[in-house]
Amino acid sequence: MLEKKHFKALTKIVTKENIFDDKAHMIAYSYDATRTHFEPDAVLFPRDEADVSAILKYCNTHKIIITPRGAGSGFTGGALPENGGIILAFEKYMNKILEIDLENMVAVVQPGVINMDLQKAAEEVGLFYPPDPASENYSTLGGNVSENAGGMRAAKYGITKDFVMAIRAVKADGKIIRAGKRTIKDVAGYNIAGILIASEGTLAVITEITLKLIPKPSFTKGYMGIFLSVDDAMNAVFKSLALGANPVAMEFMDSLVVQALKEKLGVELPKEAGALLIGDVDGNIKEEVAFQLDVLEKSFKENGAVDFIVAHDSKKRDELWFARKNASVSVTIYGSKKLNEDISVPRSMLPIALKKIYEVGDKYGFKVPCFGHAGDGNIHVNVMVDGSSKKELEDGHKAIEEIFQLIADMGGTLSGEHGIGLSKAPFMSIAFTDSEMEPFRSIKKAFDPNNILNPGKMGL
Repeated sequence: MLEKKHFKALTKIVTKENIFDDKAHMIAYSYDATRTHFEPDAVLFPRDEADVSAILKYCNTHKIIITPRGAGSGFTGGALPENGGIILAFEKYMNKILEIDLENMVAVVQPGVINMDLQKAAEEVGLFYPPDPASENYSTLGGNVSENAGGMRAAKYGITKDFVMAIRAVKADGKIIRAGKRTIKDVAGYNIAGILIASEGTLAVITEITLKLIPKPSFTKGYMGIFLSVDDAMNAVFKSLALGANPVAMEFMDSLVVQALKEKLGVELPKEAGALLIGDVDGNIKEEVAFQLDVLEKSFKENGAVDFIVAHDSKKRDELWFARKNASVSVTIYGSKKLNEDISVPRSMLPIALKKIYEVGDKYGFKVPCFGHAGDGNIHVNVMVDGSSKKELEDGHKAIEEIFQLIADMGGTLSGEHGIGLSKAPFMSIAFTDSEMEPFRSIKKAFDPNNILNPGKMGL
């Protein structure tokens, strides 16, 4: 429990309306999408950057642990208070779009802004914020930056880091720093903003973000390629892109996902589908969109597609995307517990990566439905187990470790967008040597010498 003297001192900073240690708040802020629970000792709602600075200065002096939290939508436990302490929650006050600068095409936001709210605000003035994680309707931009969130449009437009221009943040000692500029070019000094992106709240607490916006494309059409096998579909991915295709998204679903969508949700999908590639193309002239669709259709069919469907209107496009957006919930027909990982490999390695992943599943007797962002090499691997069986859970985690090792051996990474947090921290030694981890530890020490900011995450 937080000592009474500390609770009293922190109440003076944020006022009694913004600090809680009752059971309801402790439970509400104890979990994320991993469904793992760790209760904090208190929840604070800072009203502004000055509050954040004062809170961190006090907690650093008294060695009180701080866990920054956005919407709690993460899949790796990055916002879980494993060691107790204080949850710093931003959704109550620090949730405003401060500026949309049309002349320089940037947005300035507070960390508690919902991703979709920025997308809508930008589109109202003819601009576009592309990063679209699956949690876009509720995840916050502070969380997106802290995890370097991706999304379905990453194949063409990139991920969160590609749109962060500047960050304001508070270090563990309460000092406020600015990293980056509103300028397009900035090579003065170290890239501190880049270091803070994907740092999962372990280095500093983000209080303001400047994000790049781009002009919104005039035309968008959806497409679906139907393949008899995963191998054909994965070959079509990198070969299409090498031919000049530049789709907004190129999403993948294997036959297990297709079957699950039919059984659980009654989605009508081709019976012969061994794999599907679904996506969008966009552009400012219709001829550009048509050209992209022609390149994709030609390449898909050269690589084994039995059909190529174009969604010429929004209704048909929504039908195609409904399947992809419900892939995650549908696969629960294969097991009560889903061990969900988001590995990423070079796109040319996708065929062999999927083949080896399925072999690991066969070895342990598990269904391993896969789907995800094939256009950027990021696949969601779902090892399905009986959550009530200790043996199956143990074997499931062994399977995950084997998958991580084979992905690392291919030059891939443990996470394409979910981050490391708690759940992947034990596997960091697979991806990094001790010499490679040493700079991480040094950076952590420089920013947070007393280790009060989200300790234990990323193996730090």
